Amino acid sequence: LESNKWSLDNWGEDVLAQKFNGGLYYWDTSSGLSSNLAATTNVSNAPTKSRHMLVSGDDRHVICLGTETTIGQDSTQDNMFVRWSAQEAANTWTVTATNTAGSKRLTDGNMIQTAVRSRGAVLIWTDTALYQMQFIGPPFTFGFKQLGSNCGCIGLHSAIDISGTSFWMGTDSFFM
Repeated sequence: LESNKWSLDNWGEDVLAQKFNGGLYYWDTSSGLSSNLAATTNVSNAPTKSRHMLVSGDDRHVICLGTETTIGQDSTQDNMFVRWSAQEAANTWTVTATNTAGSKRLTDGNMIQTAVRSRGAVLIWTDTALYQMQFIGPPFTFGFKQLGSNCGCIGLHSAIDISGTSFWMGTDSFFM
């Protein structure tokens, strides 16, 4: 049984929130503190079931991890699938020739555990490996590189990056 875990990230002055194995929500903070996350709206056109979410660094793509291969069909959730929105557009997920939305399936592991922003890249941990997701621009948008194997992460909030150095807890060791 999975616990109720959430991923939160800034979207400008607003907040994007994603419940573990749930959908993506948008909280417009201009309503003040009288509005809360329960009063948020689902992000239209976004995946409806993902394990984790974050916003990439300077290029501002919303990234859903362990998400659906077909948006809106939660039965297609693939624990190793990464999908990102078009740049600066949290509600544009369909890949076209004129946007930067896209997807990629990782291969080493059984499920994506977590991801964090690092210097110039997003680091993605599966249960067995570490990947780097780096913005490279059109036509591929992001490049992926496997940085290590047998160094997976144990859970959703068990990794952190401080000034370009990452620390995480594996199944039997701590890594840096």
